[in-house]
Amino acid sequence: MLAYAMHLLRTVPELRTVELYPDGEHAKRFEIARWLSAQGFVRKEVPGKTAFAGTYVCGEQTIVVASIPGKGDVVAKTQDVAIVAECKGGIVNTRHAGQISRLRKGLCEAVGLLMARAKGGKQVAVVPKTETTLRLAQKLVPRARDAGIEIALVDERGWVTDIISDTSPATQTMQ
Repeated sequence: MLAYAMHLLRTVPELRTVELYPDGEHAKRFEIARWLSAQGFVRKEVPGKTAFAGTYVCGEQTIVVASIPGKGDVVAKTQDVAIVAECKGGIVNTRHAGQISRLRKGLCEAVGLLMARAKGGKQVAVVPKTETTLRLAQKLVPRARDAGIEIALVDERGWVTDIISDTSPATQTMQ
């Protein structure tokens, strides 16, 4: 979720604000505030009681973190387009059958959640990049594209690969 938000801030020139809507489980497993601080973001506003929610600013870029269900995991708006991403995580460097199954299920779930939304804007399913998710994404991308959904994979270093066809990934960009 955080890697994709950073990817958007770096690759969409006119974008200044990204909103993150993690559920409580995301916050329990990952120290969002500490990670954003390490990236140079300073928390300016602290609404509510959660340790991770707030408005984080770094120069002209802003990341708003709130725990509001139903909005999507990553939301951004430019003058031309609204971007909504559903993100599912997991362990990238594994060959454990149960985890591989979970990664496949995560991609299918992210695509399914986006299909349940009203069509419009840019909708992106984001999951960890593994051999398994790459193969599945390449199979899904033509049908997902027909539904207005894009697929992006994030590797262990935070590099984002946009899957653009059923045969090859697009250019990678670093988080």
